[in-house]
Amino acid sequence: MSEEQKVEQSETVPSQETAEDPATDAIENEAQIKKCLKDADELKQEGNEHFRAKRWGEALAVYRAGLGRLPKRKQAKRKAVPVDGKGKGRETEPSDSGDDGSADGAEDTEGSVQPETEEEEKRPLSELEQECAKARSVMNANIGACHVKLGEHKEAVAACTEALADDPHYVKALQRRAQSNEQINSWSSLSAAQEDYTTLLSILPPTSTQLPEIRRSLALLKPRAEAAQKRETDEMLDKLKGLGNNVLGKFGLSTNNFQFVPNGQGGYSMNFVR
Repeated sequence: MSEEQKVEQSETVPSQETAEDPATDAIENEAQIKKCLKDADELKQEGNEHFRAKRWGEALAVYRAGLGRLPKRKQAKRKAVPVDGKGKGRETEPSDSGDDGSADGAEDTEGSVQPETEEEEKRPLSELEQECAKARSVMNANIGACHVKLGEHKEAVAACTEALADDPHYVKALQRRAQSNEQINSWSSLSAAQEDYTTLLSILPPTSTQLPEIRRSLALLKPRAEAAQKRETDEMLDKLKGLGNNVLGKFGLSTNNFQFVPNGQGGYSMNFVR
């Protein structure tokens, strides 16, 4: 057989490699996710034991390890927007008791894209994805509970926010975030706490025994938020006054020549006084 015939024959021999089977890959991926869920649940139970024993640091470490075993939440995807020629275009939880630009002049933009629009995937989550979301939400809420016990309220707010990203109506996560924001005691945090308590009022059933306490907390928050707003505004004005005196002093003026008067609409009017 000539070399040419050998080459031609070799080119017609089908590959011995097995083609990928999407269905098989999907089954294997599902099995892997279920294994991760099982591992995460075991770590959660271990974390709960630490929490019940008031070993907050140990519980936090184990909950974080469990969260690391879970698939990450899918982020919003950027959708490329074409531009025309005109340029238009919950499970058990821990508790104390043990409960669980282009070049200048360029105009040819036809066919170009601008990745500026974000779109959340609109398709409903599969049963397995829902299970993962629930597990992430619970684990993040548990992490938040540990931070609360450790007095780390900013971290608790962040963890509860992650929990609520998977389950916006997670009552315990809303409560913990609101309570931690109360402890932070800034104008923005107190306002955020008001929002969370208002959300709780709208989602809890009328028979919930938690409603009276939530209404009480909401009523007490209003004057605190107003006081925090005034305090932070005064602090900002004092800083601006110090900066202004440094500049105005070069012209023989000071901020005392300028009076800030409340305008009755939550802002201030400035008057010049000689």
